[in-house]
Amino acid sequence: MKHLMIMLINIYQKLPLSMHNACRFTPTCSNYAKEAYTKYGFFYGSYLTIRRLFRCRPFGKFGYDPVPEKEKKRKKKK
Repeated sequence: MKHLMIMLINIYQKLPLSMHNACRFTPTCSNYAKEAYTKYGFFYGSYLTIRRLFRCRPFGKFGYDPVPEKEKKRKKKK
């Protein structure tokens, strides 16, 4: 599923739409989505993408907003 989503995003990015320049964040929402699917797979990548799309609106925040890094599992000390 994640490969299908990435393929659809690639097709979207090749379309000559004026919406491509409307993203308020860096990386753009579509690049964010590709990275989220690549790092986390379909389900969590979809969650992160939807969350990002809801943040990308007029009068909202803007600027650098990367895909969160995977947290390393911590070993418990005894």
